[in-house]
Amino acid sequence: MREDLARRVEELTDGVADSLVELRRTIHRRPELGFGEHRTTERVARYLAAAGIETRPLSPTGLVADIGPEGEGRTMIRADLDALPLQERSGEPFASEVTGISHACGHDLHTAIAAGVARVLKALDEEGLLGRGVRILFQPAEEVQPGGARHVMEQGVLDGVVRAFSLHCDPRLDVGKVGVKEGPITASSDTLRVTLSSLGGHTSRPHLTGDIVFTLGQVITQTGAVLNRRLDPRHGASVTWGVVHAGNAPNVIPEEGVVYGTLRCLDSAVWEIAGPLAAQAITQIVAPYEVDCDVEHVVGLPPVVNGAEETEILREAARVALGEGAAVPTEQSLGGEDFAWLLTEVPGAMARLGTREPGGVTYDLHRGDARFSERAIGVGVRFFAMAALAG
Repeated sequence: MREDLARRVEELTDGVADSLVELRRTIHRRPELGFGEHRTTERVARYLAAAGIETRPLSPTGLVADIGPEGEGRTMIRADLDALPLQERSGEPFASEVTGISHACGHDLHTAIAAGVARVLKALDEEGLLGRGVRILFQPAEEVQPGGARHVMEQGVLDGVVRAFSLHCDPRLDVGKVGVKEGPITASSDTLRVTLSSLGGHTSRPHLTGDIVFTLGQVITQTGAVLNRRLDPRHGASVTWGVVHAGNAPNVIPEEGVVYGTLRCLDSAVWEIAGPLAAQAITQIVAPYEVDCDVEHVVGLPPVVNGAEETEILREAARVALGEGAAVPTEQSLGGEDFAWLLTEVPGAMARLGTREPGGVTYDLHRGDARFSERAIGVGVRFFAMAALAG
């Protein structure tokens, strides 16, 4: 029976494949940042409306589509809508037309896949083959900490939902493969911003003032080292600085400097203590250098922890929809993902979807030259549809 249903899902997916590629390219050309995905939200709503699928808008952006029987017991399929503040240099004929913004994380594929799942499940419901209600969430602002997931949870998107699934493009996996892992699959992600200030002065007389640049260097090199000795190394904590600003002249000690980065943990328990510990460590690191120090620790999001039952559903969905061996083990990443917030309320799981052409270039996420195989869209629709049909 499952195999028969999988064949019908494949037929329906083939029927919408071209329109999904067109939808993906339209979204890709006109990317929008978190909470500003107005055009993307409207485009998805129109695509679904053309198939008779009603949607409920979220505020300020995003939407929800409910398919199948009303009431409790819905499975949620979640996709994210937003792009990154990154210039595209992929060379694709449908590359971003918006300067400095691109879909370098594959969210345009996620959106097209979820829209395809909605179309397939709508057809199955009309044929009497959809046994339970499914909610498709098109979520804004995944790239904005603490994430759009928390924002839409306040708008009732989890009402009546008993489990949730998501996926993320993985350009290290070949098309047709799905990475699955029980337990933690991502890390927590917080931000740290350290602002130092002093009177400033001449670089020939650093002893007469607080040396901002030198002290920033101590923060950058020592914070991670302190955490490595204060936290259990088996649970992992990583501090990586992405922004440093200080000074305008080589012979002037500046009056202010800032360093800004991320704090990531593999374990939820460590996540709860790592931020305050990092702030304490930074204050102690800068103490000998006679500078004023302000540490801002912004709590971001916890790790995504895949449930055992839901992980097995994804593994079986990959087998039935894509064939034996389609589901492959994947490792925990230090990347953050706000789908984690949804899983603090309902059980669920996230998978990694292969987007690399076999034998092709291996890209990384958040790179301006990243390219994703569009064949992964149909693969993702079939996989997600079978997961939604489980139980």
